[in-house]
Amino acid sequence: MLMVKCQKLNIISMFAVIETGGKQYKVSPGQKIRVEKIEAEPGAVLDLDKVLLTSDGGEDVKIGAPYVEGAKAEIRVIKQDKEKTKIVFKYHSKTRRKTKKGHRQPFTEIEIVGIK
Repeated sequence: MLMVKCQKLNIISMFAVIETGGKQYKVSPGQKIRVEKIEAEPGAVLDLDKVLLTSDGGEDVKIGAPYVEGAKAEIRVIKQDKEKTKIVFKYHSKTRRKTKKGHRQPFTEIEIVGIK
């Protein structure tokens, strides 16, 4: 069964599986997540139409092929930022060659406002 139970209140909540940036995320209203960069200003409200699965928390589960028709996830962009620096270090022992680079992946933090 595809149900999410809230441990403290013992209720079943609505959720959906969305696709953005080539990745899939299981989300529910009010949740905040970090996704690959989306070109939008902070505070903007957007609709994501790539919804793979929706559930109202009960027996009503809709599975898309590949996407659920008419389903949308309404999101609010909270901030645009970059991750902490990841060091990429290459070393060749025989030639004493070494290369040090840093990489900061951009991300967008979003909040799920609702699932329609």
